[in-house]
This record gives sequence, structure tokens and C-alpha cells, in this order.
Amino acid sequence: MDLKCNHSRKYISITVPPKTQTMSPHIKSIDDIVVLGINLSRFNKLTQFFICVAGVFVFYLIYGYLQELIFSMEGFKSYGWYLTLVQFAFYSIFGLIELQLIQDKRRRIPGKTYMIIAFLTVGTMGLSNTSLGYLNYPTQVIFKCCKLIPVMLGGVFIQGKRYNIADVSAAVCMSLGLIWFTLADSTIAPNFNLTGVILISLALCADAVIGNVQEKAMKLHNASNSEMVLYSYSIGFVYILLGLTCTSGLGPAVTFCSKNPIQTYGYAFLFSLTGYFGISFVLALIKIFGALLAVTVTTGRKAMTIVLSFMFFAKPFTFQYVWSGLLVVLGIFLNVYSKNMDKIRLPSLYDLINKTVEMRKSTTLAQTV
Repeated sequence: MDLKCNHSRKYISITVPPKTQTMSPHIKSIDDIVVLGINLSRFNKLTQFFICVAGVFVFYLIYGYLQELIFSMEGFKSYGWYLTLVQFAFYSIFGLIELQLIQDKRRRIPGKTYMIIAFLTVGTMGLSNTSLGYLNYPTQVIFKCCKLIPVMLGGVFIQGKRYNIADVSAAVCMSLGLIWFTLADSTIAPNFNLTGVILISLALCADAVIGNVQEKAMKLHNASNSEMVLYSYSIGFVYILLGLTCTSGLGPAVTFCSKNPIQTYGYAFLFSLTGYFGISFVLALIKIFGALLAVTVTTGRKAMTIVLSFMFFAKPFTFQYVWSGLLVVLGIFLNVYSKNMDKIRLPSLYDLINKTVEMRKSTTLAQTV
């Protein structure tokens, strides 16, 4: 762009690049939002919202159903790490296919960074899948809702952060809800094991770290989502394969799954595919409507997952699950409110008192007249 000055006037001349010169694929479209081949930009906001919500609910409800269905199979509970291995293999294939559809196929993030991200991803998904061998599925989902707790603990002890009263209240509500839900589960669930609580807690800690590492790496190196998926999951696949080989856990798992290929590999493919599609709609929801609405939708989806779990899979039930779950939901709301105080203005106690007084005055005046 050249700025040319004259004595009488100023004008700007813009040079248009030739057709052979293309724009970077990472900024190839600012307005277009394409999910699974659907260009959401062609629809109005309301239609976009319903499409995204439908995608999140449909794919993630199927994802949760298939995950619990796989672990309900007789004898499969001890093969959670092998399921994670198969899931990583499918995610790597999906990422490779998606990467072939974009122009720039270069790896932008350093290999050392991917090794760290892959390790954290293995911890998050592997420990989460393995915990289902020891916990009820609803208990695992409740724990997943409480990622704020390890994030806050890490912020306090590692970075010396201070949090406001809303964040602290959210962490307290989530902690009390988790304790109440876990106590209820340990009382009535025949397969409850403290090992599952430890595994899902470690998975939460890894999940709390991985989001920050991924976001920083993608922004710093301008990498695409498909690149992140391909390299992090393929390196993670190698990690798990080496771990299973060294612990002699690969042979028995392969033998068991080969006897039931449809219930294992078939369901694992659909399980991985729906999870891959579901995250695409979550990212689109965040990009269009922001994190506030996205968290609200995903929280509703998790609540529906728990309800369907009790409907489709026989397990003991107590109303302590309901009250403790509502306490966790309150904690999630307080966390969202804390991050969006400028957008969400709740009336103060002083405002409520003034409004009540004004309403009484108007009522008295009306009666007098």
C-alpha cells in the first residue's frame, strides 16, 4: 500500500496482488465458519445456535453412551488403556485426513512441545477411560465438571494468584458437591473403588494443564487444529503402545478384543468419531457466541448424559445424586459469572431493597387514589 502526497490533496492507492499469490490458509476466511462441511455463516444467529447445540448434544450423548456401553461389556473394565490406544489411533487418522484438506501441511509447533502435550493428553484421556473400571459413569462426569478446582490450586501454589469471592465460592460448591456425590456413590454402588477417584482426579489435573499449554502453543506458532490433533495424538499413541508393551498389557487386550471385534473396535470407532465431531461444534459455539453460552450448553449436555446413564444402564439411585449434582452446577454458574462479571450484572441487595420499597409505594398510592 503506497501513500502518495500532493500539494492540494492526499490519496491512497491500493495494489491488488495477482491471482497466483494466495493468502495464508490460517486466515483464509474471517467470516466463514464451516463445521463438518456446513457453512454456518449462511444462516442467521438463531439457526446457527440451534445447529451447534444439536451437534453438541447429539454427538456427545452418543459418545457418552458408547463409552459406558463399552465398559459395561463383561471382562472389559481392565482394558481402559487399550481403548485409549485405539481412540488415539482413530484421532490421528481423522487429524491426518483433515490436514490433507488444507493447503499448508507444514508442522509449525516444535516437536518437544508436542511431546509434552502428548504426555498430558495421554494422562487426561487414559486415566479418565481407566477410571470407568472403578467408578459409575455419572460419578466420572461429575468429576469432569470440576476442572476449576485443580486450576485454582495450581494458580495459588504455583503462580501465587489470588481469586475473588465468586471463584472461591465456586470451588467450595464444587468440592462439597463432589464429596457428597462420592459418599453417596460409595454407599450404594457395588463397584465403587477409591482407585477410580484417584485416577479421575489425576486426569483432571492433567486436563487443567493441557488447555493452557495447547492454547499458548497454537497462538505462538499459528498452528491449525488439525495439526495439533495429528501430532499430539500420534505421539501419544506411541507413548501408550510402549507402556502397554513394557507392562505386558497389550497381548491380553488384543486377544480379548479380537474375540469381540464389533463390541470393541466397532464401538471404539463410533466412540472416537462422535467425540471428534462433537468438539468441532463446541469450538464453533465458542467462536460465534462466546465461552459463556458454550459452558452453559456443555453443562446441560453433561446433565443430560447423567440422566440417560441412569435410564439406559441399570445402577442404584439415590436423591443425594440430585442434590450434590445441583451443588456442582451452582459452582459452575459461579465460575462462569466470575469470568463474565462485566456481561452479567446481578442485582445487589441494596437494589432489591429499593425496588421493593418503590413497589410498595406505588401500591399504596394506587390504593389511595
